[in-house]
Amino acid sequence: MLLGALGLLCAGVLMVAGTGWWAVGHYTGKVHRVPHAFPTDVPKDQQPAPSKDGQTFLLVGVDARSELPTTGTDAKAPPWKPGAQRSDTMMLVHLPSDHSTAYVVSLPRDTWVTVPGRGEAKLNAAFSWGGPPLLIDTVQRLTDVRVDHLAVIDWSGFRKLTDAVGGVDLSVAGGPARHMNGAQALEYVRERHDLPRGDLDRTHRQQNYLRAVLSKVLSGDNVTHPVRTKRLLDRLAESVSVDDRLSDDELRDLIWDSRSLRPAQMVFMNAPVARTGTIRGQSVVLLGSRDASALWKAMREGAMDDYVARHPVDRLRPVVR
Repeated sequence: MLLGALGLLCAGVLMVAGTGWWAVGHYTGKVHRVPHAFPTDVPKDQQPAPSKDGQTFLLVGVDARSELPTTGTDAKAPPWKPGAQRSDTMMLVHLPSDHSTAYVVSLPRDTWVTVPGRGEAKLNAAFSWGGPPLLIDTVQRLTDVRVDHLAVIDWSGFRKLTDAVGGVDLSVAGGPARHMNGAQALEYVRERHDLPRGDLDRTHRQQNYLRAVLSKVLSGDNVTHPVRTKRLLDRLAESVSVDDRLSDDELRDLIWDSRSLRPAQMVFMNAPVARTGTIRGQSVVLLGSRDASALWKAMREGAMDDYVARHPVDRLRPVVR
């Protein structure tokens, strides 16, 4: 499933509550690493300084629709080939050092940005052109936020995890929730053109899906039944890859420190948007410079709680029980 402040939080609770601390070392060692994920041609003085509090992860979702798995322990194809696919999900996940919450900020795939060495383009083109290093470089220049680690998921692998937990309940167009299996949920997050706000509604669907799966994984027998817990942990390890800078020791520490965090405590939002439009015949999203600058500053300075309290936020609605 997800690493960073999503999958690790989920997997951490599963490992500690369901199978014991011994499993942490076993499963962190099984997580696939993405080599050479970070840019190496950016001068140190042009890179963002570390955030004052916590860590920030860049979560990338790839909808490769490949017959070969691209992430996780069963990866047989690389998560990126030049020009082969674009990243359809990009989220900055900021985890404060006290692990009391996690802030998940979606960057719309159509965000109009300057891609280093390539000129202006949509944000997801950076991944297609240069893989994780170019995407990380682009995001860091856009936000001036240091990306500490990368997690890549393949939505096809996430579909299997959804089926493993027996499906999830997702609301459609503000109506009552529908129970969906993995294939149906995948279509739910892929939908884009018939949504009132297009890319912005699509990112909220992605967030809603992630939150629903996290909640389901952490419920009932999934965290107490040994056989079911092992099966879910195997699915987690199959669905994610992380950068090779994230050591097993760091994974174990992150798991333990985040063991009490639940989806209801996470804040899911979109980056501030000024407007949508068309550039060079392409539908694009233009971020709001003032509110976006305030958001990135809050992330750098460990003041996300204050930002959420003081600014209008395009936030995913809480689950209504």
